[in-house]
Amino acid sequence: MIYLDHAATTPVPREVADAMYAVLTEQFGNPSSQYQLGLEMKRKVELWRKTVAEALGCDAKQLFFTSCGTEGDNWAIQAGLWQNRHVGRHIVTTAIEHNAVLECCKWMERQGCEVTYVSPRDASGVITAEDILSAVRPDTALVSVMMVNNEIGTVLPIRQIAAGLKAKNPKTLLHTDAVQGFMKVPFTARTLGADFITISGHKLGAPKGVGALYIGHRIPNPRPLLAGGGQEQALRSGTEATAQIAGFAKAVELRRQDLNAKLAHMAGIKAYAIRQLTAIPDLRLIGAGEAPHILSVSLVGWPSQNIVNDLSAQGICVSAGSACHQGKPSHVVAALKLDKRTAGGVIRLSFGPETSEEEIDACAEALRRHHDTRMPMLK
Repeated sequence: MIYLDHAATTPVPREVADAMYAVLTEQFGNPSSQYQLGLEMKRKVELWRKTVAEALGCDAKQLFFTSCGTEGDNWAIQAGLWQNRHVGRHIVTTAIEHNAVLECCKWMERQGCEVTYVSPRDASGVITAEDILSAVRPDTALVSVMMVNNEIGTVLPIRQIAAGLKAKNPKTLLHTDAVQGFMKVPFTARTLGADFITISGHKLGAPKGVGALYIGHRIPNPRPLLAGGGQEQALRSGTEATAQIAGFAKAVELRRQDLNAKLAHMAGIKAYAIRQLTAIPDLRLIGAGEAPHILSVSLVGWPSQNIVNDLSAQGICVSAGSACHQGKPSHVVAALKLDKRTAGGVIRLSFGPETSEEEIDACAEALRRHHDTRMPMLK
């Protein structure tokens, strides 16, 4: 199998699986239990929290474990609006956010909030800090802008947005979905300027089912997500998913080893893929994505789902947009306002530290063969 869909999920290294297995079979205590097995697990959960927090660049007490990026996004948006309920009920976000943000914002609209959706300037997918700040009003309670777009790899200017908000409307809170940015593009929570940062484990070698939300110092009393037994500083009650948290921490530990070399490798693979793929007739690059691990292209005139199916039959995994869309048309591609034939042929390749040039060569050969042997869509 040739796996070129690391933005959807990532393989779990053996060391991560081993760390989880030990917790599942030997260190299985409930962290809330008061005997030694439980107390030891409580201690380990805090050590694992510290591991993830150090990679994010924040204090451990500011990091709260969640089940996924979607949960973190929903919690951040609702907590931010509650925190700023006396400021207003206006939200600014972008038209290219992950559905976890967009659907939550739509839900908040049904609760009486007003949402401004900022679109990219053009087919490059670029959204500037000025574009976001121009939509901010005195009653803007929250700005939610993703760090890296999961389909086209656009890196959005979170630090500049944070600085601009401080000057224009310092009460407005800032959330960023950094699921595709964490350990992919350089940043630290301490210097970024965001009040909420969402991350997810399975995008970097951890198991599915675990993520985290950073909550900054400007939210001294965050609104709890779940009431109950008081876990996660009484903000997200429920017995901790200790095996998943152990896997998350081990994956972060492994990814941090020679991280700069891994990022350089992914950027080099992306550059190599661009050279190989653009030699294919009718293939066009989509967007101006700067992220080192995401490449969006269109085989103009050839339906993307047919491409995905054909490559899948050959053991090559690529995506027709985000895996989270479950086959539905991409709102990100729609926001780029591409012509029908270009939009219909968009696929995403995404890379990991393990991706090789030989795998790119095989994918390029399969795409060229698809172009040469399959019928394009009618004009």
